This record gives sequence, C-alpha cells and structure tokens, in this order.
Amino acid sequence: MQYIQTRWLYPLGFFIFISYIIFLADTADYNFAFRLVGHIPYGDKIAHTLLYGVMALLLNYGLGFRYIQYKSISVGYCKGTTPYKLYIQLGAIIVLTFATLEEFSQYFIPSRTFDLWDLMADFIGVILFSFIRIKS
Repeated sequence: MQYIQTRWLYPLGFFIFISYIIFLADTADYNFAFRLVGHIPYGDKIAHTLLYGVMALLLNYGLGFRYIQYKSISVGYCKGTTPYKLYIQLGAIIVLTFATLEEFSQYFIPSRTFDLWDLMADFIGVILFSFIRIKS
C-alpha cells in the first residue's frame, strides 16, 4: 500500500511545478528562468517538449503505465494487410488533454498568446517520453 501512495508523489509534485510555471506566465511574471530560456535558440519549444514529456512520463509511472487499447487497424492497401493493435498510455492522454486545454486557454489571457507550435512541441514531448518505461 505504501508503494502505491509514494508512486503518486512524483506526478503530483511535477504537476504543481508546471502549474506554478503556468501561473507565472499567465501573470506575466517572467523571472530569470523565463529570460534564460528566451536566450536559448528554440528554448521555448525545447522547454515545452521537456516539461510536458516529463509530466507524461511521471503520470504514466503514477498510473502504473496503464494503457487503452484501440481495435486493430490495418496497414496496407492490398489483400493480406497486417492488423496492428494501437496502445495509448492513459497518462499520455491526460497530459495531452491538459496541454491542449492550457494552450487554447492562452487565447483568452491578455498576457499570453496561443501558439500552435507550442502545442506541437507538447505533443512531441508526450509522444517521445511515452516510449520510456520505468521498471519498478
């Protein structure tokens, strides 16, 4: 039982951390970290990729790497196509939903701007980090 409870500390702590970063950005409180990232070429996109990727990894870990299986999909256009099963981790779906809602919310916040490339960086991070599985 103790194992299950401590498993949630990592994603919860990281969610609080990302929420604080979002709060700072929403209130236009750009501290040294924001200025540092701004001086790195594509730093904003790299930060989005890493933050949301790590968030997905930790949430997947917290959820025990549970996944949703979609029906078989066929690949190919001729007879004898090979069916594949598509597995999507539950934590990745949650983080992708959160990232999409957060990015679209920026459209309504005066100090923020909606950026489709940021959303794409979020998706790339979640997808890449979903291939990592922590043995526990």
